[in-house]
Amino acid sequence: MSNAPDFSFETAARARGFARIAGVDEVGRGPLAGPVTAAAVILDPARIPDGLNDSKKLSARRRDALYDAILEMAEVSVAHATVAEIDEINILRASHLAMERAVAGLATPPHHLLIDGNLIPRGIALSAEAVVKGDARSLSISAASIVAKVVRDRIMVDLAQQHPGYGWERNAGYPTKAHLQALQDIGVTPHHRRSFAPIHNILYQGNNVTP
Repeated sequence: MSNAPDFSFETAARARGFARIAGVDEVGRGPLAGPVTAAAVILDPARIPDGLNDSKKLSARRRDALYDAILEMAEVSVAHATVAEIDEINILRASHLAMERAVAGLATPPHHLLIDGNLIPRGIALSAEAVVKGDARSLSISAASIVAKVVRDRIMVDLAQQHPGYGWERNAGYPTKAHLQALQDIGVTPHHRRSFAPIHNILYQGNNVTP
C-alpha cells in the first residue's frame, strides 16, 4: 500500500510539546438508520498495533482483531449522537457532538487532537487540527476510525435482531437497494432518521402520513 497512515502528525505535535495526542473520527453519517458513533484514541508510541489503516480499507475480521488490540494497547473513548439528535440538529452537527463526547470521555484529557475531516467541532476547546482524509494518513485517526466502525456495526447487528428485514446486520443502516425496498414493504422504524430525504419522503408522501 503506497500511502498507509503513519505517525508523522503525532510526531510533529509531540515536537511542539504535546505529549498526549488523541486521534478522533466518526462513522455513520450516511446511513438512514442508527446513531452516529465517534471514537477518540490516544496511542502509546511504544505500543502501536500493526496494520492500522482507514477502517474502510480493512475486512471486518481484520477490524475486529485490530479493535481488540487497540483496546488493549491504547486509551479509548467511544460516544454517540442519537437518531433524535441527528434529526434535531442535523447530521454534521450530530457527528461533531459525538466527537466532542468521545474526547470528553477520555479518562485524562488529551493535550492535542487530530480530527478527521476539514472542520474542528465548535464544542472542542482543546488544541486541535483537522486532517483531511485523516483516517488514511494518521495512525491515531485510523485507530479511532476502526473503533468507531466496529462499535457502530455491532450496534446495528443488535438493532437488526429487533427489526428484521432491513438487512442492518449487513448494510449497517446504509441505503442499499434491499434496505430501501424494506422501507417500502415494512415501513419506518423508530431507529430511522426522519430528517433524511428517503425516510421523510416515505412518511409524508400524499395521504400516507405516519405519525
